[in-house]
Amino acid sequence: MPALLPTGFTGKITWLGRVIDSETLLQAEPLNSAELTFHGIEGECHGGLTRPSCVRTKAQYPKGTEIRNVRQLSVLSAEELAATAQAMGLDGIDPAWVGASMVIEGIPDFTHVPPSSRLQMPSGASITVDMENRPCVLPGREIEKEHAGFGAAFKPAAKNRRGVTAWVEREGAVAVGDTVTLHIPDQPVWAHLADART
Repeated sequence: MPALLPTGFTGKITWLGRVIDSETLLQAEPLNSAELTFHGIEGECHGGLTRPSCVRTKAQYPKGTEIRNVRQLSVLSAEELAATAQAMGLDGIDPAWVGASMVIEGIPDFTHVPPSSRLQMPSGASITVDMENRPCVLPGREIEKEHAGFGAAFKPAAKNRRGVTAWVEREGAVAVGDTVTLHIPDQPVWAHLADART
């Protein structure tokens, strides 16, 4: 019995990019197309099969522990990015400023799609959603360079709409304009979720 359900929710890739060296510059380099490999996007500094643990996993591992890399990609919603910009008082936010790997238009409440959902492209390339990507101050520093006085507003404005982190499950080509189909786990929400979060 299939554990993942194809849904009627589809989107379109409106932007692709890669961050070459986040230690030097968080801004992403725009791409018209990319080859997704089991390491992520070639040349992306967040790529690789493993990575050192960071603040996202500090409750599980000491910082710097080598763990499986489920943060190969940063995927955002075009609609949520526009809403973040509006909340900040900006006309728009260039996906490059926030270090995006991919921006998708057309899937509602994208930041909250269930973890372990798949996003599948026409080539067969498929990425697995790890979890919500929590906002941090780093994109705000890039925005501040472009719009002085606005950078600090990014983190609160992006809450619940920062997109997701993801990793490549099946290799293949992707391009701006490609359709993306959402597949979700065939699993009910855990009955004890609210208790576990307290």
